[in-house]
Amino acid sequence: MNRYGTHGRRGRRGTTALLTLTLAGGLLLTGCGGTDDASDGAKDTAADSRGGSAPMPAPDRPRGEGEQRYDGGTSSGGAGEGGEGGKNGDSREIAPDPDYLSTFALDVDTASYGYARRTLSEGRLPDPATVRPEEFVNSFRQDYDRPDGDGFSVTVDGARTDDEDWSLVRVGLATRPAERQSERPPAALTFVIDISGSMGEPGRLDLAQEALGTMTDRLRDDDSVAIVTFSDEAETVLPMTRLGDRRGRVHDAIDGLEPTDSTNLGAGMETGYETAVEGRREGVTNRVVLVSDALANTGDTDADTILERIATERREHGITLFGVGVGSDYGDALMERLADQGDGHTTYVSTSEDAREVFSEQLPRNIELTARDAKAQVAFDPETVAEFRLVGYDNRQVADEDFRDDRVDGGEVGPGHTVTALYAVRTRPGADGHLATATVRWLDPDSRTPHEESGAVESDALDGSVWESGRGLRVTATAAYFADALRSSGGDGGSLPGAPGLSELSERADGLADRTEDEDLRELAEAIEEANRLA
Repeated sequence: MNRYGTHGRRGRRGTTALLTLTLAGGLLLTGCGGTDDASDGAKDTAADSRGGSAPMPAPDRPRGEGEQRYDGGTSSGGAGEGGEGGKNGDSREIAPDPDYLSTFALDVDTASYGYARRTLSEGRLPDPATVRPEEFVNSFRQDYDRPDGDGFSVTVDGARTDDEDWSLVRVGLATRPAERQSERPPAALTFVIDISGSMGEPGRLDLAQEALGTMTDRLRDDDSVAIVTFSDEAETVLPMTRLGDRRGRVHDAIDGLEPTDSTNLGAGMETGYETAVEGRREGVTNRVVLVSDALANTGDTDADTILERIATERREHGITLFGVGVGSDYGDALMERLADQGDGHTTYVSTSEDAREVFSEQLPRNIELTARDAKAQVAFDPETVAEFRLVGYDNRQVADEDFRDDRVDGGEVGPGHTVTALYAVRTRPGADGHLATATVRWLDPDSRTPHEESGAVESDALDGSVWESGRGLRVTATAAYFADALRSSGGDGGSLPGAPGLSELSERADGLADRTEDEDLRELAEAIEEANRLA
């Protein structure tokens, strides 16, 4: 088997049953495609067709006791959470008994990319363990078609790499556009702010205070804000307060924050959720926003223990978590774990511009949820696909048989979001016809009613080179190759098929930034150039 990847993951259910199930899914499910940026070489293909969403039959047999499973995001020995079974959770092991399904919880985190940029700007290569490719990929805007209502559109496309028989296949999911500030539901936000001694360094607490002050002026009068601080202990410095004419109270609380003592993040989270429950309002979006460098050194420092202490508030009241990381020394693993298991997501800020964008634009605009426990499942056609590998999502893998088990945790997604998953796929010689079908399943955030939508792609969509494809796919490939190069720098294995060296990747990113005049792509090109210099 080729060194680049695996056939699939999760479960031995019998070769005949798998082939039948997958092919049946391919026939039943019709496409829900999107278009790329037409001004920059985007292409329409026969694969991008719109249609219904008849679901693929769910597996009907649970895994036998003691039966081995393969986690695409971990080694075959593997711990699914954190990848302790091998190579920092990198998905490069060969599946002992492959199937053709790939299932994962949706993730809109971007902290890994932001932290890598910060590290590179300081003249250091990031620790490979902090590099999560899906967060690099999802840090860039995509022009997928948007659905009319809540839920998702599904776009599936791809192109050939420079490695024979290998392609990159992109699964793009998009929610409806975010409503204008005046049209969204009101929000009750509990800010849990780290004021430990380490937050006194420039670019940490001061940056958060500046951004929070600006955000306070931009929130609506019917929004509410509470503030909890923590160092060695936690304190509610401002109970849930309806803004209206009380913005001055919020500004005073923010301006009065001063760093001190150690970091008892567990106490902060517990008090934060208690405060959120006490100030909970019916008919509004209730969210906890954690602002920290996540360098916990006092009290509970284990994510599982912290999450267990707030489990009731989190599950019964549906309060989601938004983690905002700061600082050159940053507890990336702890923050990611809290967000993944806390029904939320993370981002990372290192400049005033980043902070203003997160607090003043992203958070107010995307307070509302449009989907809970969202999961995606991709069924590859064994007639055309020899092997495949999901790029990233190492800590978000879901057992294939749990795709339609709505008790199994997925991801929470709001309006205005796109989620991208990238696969390295080796096609069979002369492959022709159906390649893959992607299905996304989610629960309505209010009624918890399940819904599904699907999209399909044909093998002829892979005729062109990835470097000559539409803007969106080129951006996705560039970000993924960059993350893979940073991971490989730590000796964690080979690279993605068709991977250019950092020097060539830098040139391609630079050209893409020039053509699009996109500031985000300019920053990506500069980060790749710096990594090439340091490598």
